[in-house]
Amino acid sequence: MIRKLFRQMLVTQILSAMTVTLCMLIDSIMIGRFLGVNAMTAYGLASPVLLVFAAFGSMLSAGVQVMCGKTVGNGDREGTNACFSASVFLGAAVSIVGLAAVLLFASPLCTLLGAGTPGADNEVFGLTRDYLTGFIIGAPAFIAAQIMVPYMQLSGNRTRLVVAVALMTVGDVLFDILNVFKFKGGTFGMGLASSLSYYVAFVAGVLYFFRKDCMFRFQKKLIKGKICRELTGYGVPTVINQISLVLLVFVLNKILLAVGQNAAVAAYSVISTVGNICYCFGGGVASVALLLSSVFYSEEDRSALYAVVRTMSFYAVLLDVVLIAAVWIAAPALVALFLEDATASQMAVLGVRLFSLSLLPSALNSALKNYYQGVDRTRFTETISVLQNFTFTAVFAFVLSRFMGTTGVWLSYVCGETVTLVIICIVVWRTNRKVRIDAEDFALLPDSFGAEQGACLELSITSADQVISASEQAAAFCQAYGESRRDSMLMALCIEEMANNIIEHGFTADGRDHTIDVRLLFKEGKRILRIRDNCVNFDPVKYMDLHSSDDPMAHIGIRMVMKMVRDATYVNSMGLNNLTLVL
Repeated sequence: MIRKLFRQMLVTQILSAMTVTLCMLIDSIMIGRFLGVNAMTAYGLASPVLLVFAAFGSMLSAGVQVMCGKTVGNGDREGTNACFSASVFLGAAVSIVGLAAVLLFASPLCTLLGAGTPGADNEVFGLTRDYLTGFIIGAPAFIAAQIMVPYMQLSGNRTRLVVAVALMTVGDVLFDILNVFKFKGGTFGMGLASSLSYYVAFVAGVLYFFRKDCMFRFQKKLIKGKICRELTGYGVPTVINQISLVLLVFVLNKILLAVGQNAAVAAYSVISTVGNICYCFGGGVASVALLLSSVFYSEEDRSALYAVVRTMSFYAVLLDVVLIAAVWIAAPALVALFLEDATASQMAVLGVRLFSLSLLPSALNSALKNYYQGVDRTRFTETISVLQNFTFTAVFAFVLSRFMGTTGVWLSYVCGETVTLVIICIVVWRTNRKVRIDAEDFALLPDSFGAEQGACLELSITSADQVISASEQAAAFCQAYGESRRDSMLMALCIEEMANNIIEHGFTADGRDHTIDVRLLFKEGKRILRIRDNCVNFDPVKYMDLHSSDDPMAHIGIRMVMKMVRDATYVNSMGLNNLTLVL
């Protein structure tokens, strides 16, 4: 089930990751083709500011994934709503402060970015300031869209995500065309077009949160300093990651201006834009890994976390091997979309090809980094972020550019990512005291994590024929663990009744393939049964509360199970029904 869930979430995560990068790609093409090299240079110089806002949005998004993943995994509804309320408040605060700061200090900011000082002979300065002004208008929607993504994933509302991204893309193309051919608004118009498209995506997504069946509720009373600190704390590794990227872009722009002047910066803008689209694939894998690892870590589900490590590594390798081949072949055509200047184009083609070689180690680094963030190895995550996104790449760029010019800068990406991956492997091997490429080793879970050895049974049921066999295995497991024959049969009966009910009412509801995952464990004197399925939403706990006064012979299977349990908790997360029973 985990592999199937990962694949389903991955598609929408990749598309949602393109919420920002698609607009940046479209802007790059339109700016490069219709506004010239100076405008493209201005766009490249402005990109660190875009990355700063992306850093704050990503910080809150990652904080939501970790914190909300834990509360959802624990069935904590109030904690989930507290996380939602705090993220809305923080997103609004960051948007307002950032918007005011950029508008008030636009000129000194442009100078700091490398655009020089205002003057009649410095066209790049004005173009940079205009683009920043147009883009910053969309800051509230820009950040809100990033925050909404994990909530949509947690609620299983993946179709709405795809619709929002599609509307954003169409809107950005339309607004860019109108700006270039109708209103002739220059770089300001290009930034404004992106802003308007973000608002289109925001409106399409935000409508879900006003529905009655929305699992998240904004409650002002739940916004507390402790919750806000916890939320931002969980997102700190991601903001360090983004700030490292901002610093890297700033440093590389300085190096490129020195060794290749404006043409090199324009080429780097193309490489960055193509790279941002490519990163959506590896980033999508990493984002899903973060969300799933947070949920399963809170459940102390060791086998599920092993499955996450195996699955994320598989898709990181598969997607990026294909992507490297595609980018290498298509590099000239991709560059031609952005640039007409021969010198800049030649640099960009070579740069795109050399950059593409870094995608595979980058995807593995990002997936592992996010997984470690989800399992509370925060310091390790932060270290990987700095090494991957700034230190190694910047050092290689500085050294290699002295001997190879701009080619050395392009090579710095693959060198930096590869060395980072080697460092991760060394840390894992030293921790486990053995050199082995295995999901159990790279998961880095302590021996004390989860249930004791022999105290947990996991089963998967895909058809009615397997129910009896599963219940018999559960009874035998319980007796082998020391439970009485009577208690063992009662637990087996719980599994049989609930599984048959799910198969009867859930497996035939939509004509798709479904699975029931059963997990029975003994921990701290408790007998805990978790039943997870990927059928239509159904809350048996709420259902029994609503029908408690009905005919006692109706729903007899669920009634019998509920009378045998001390506590019953239901939560629907990521489109899965999760029922936890303490017997």
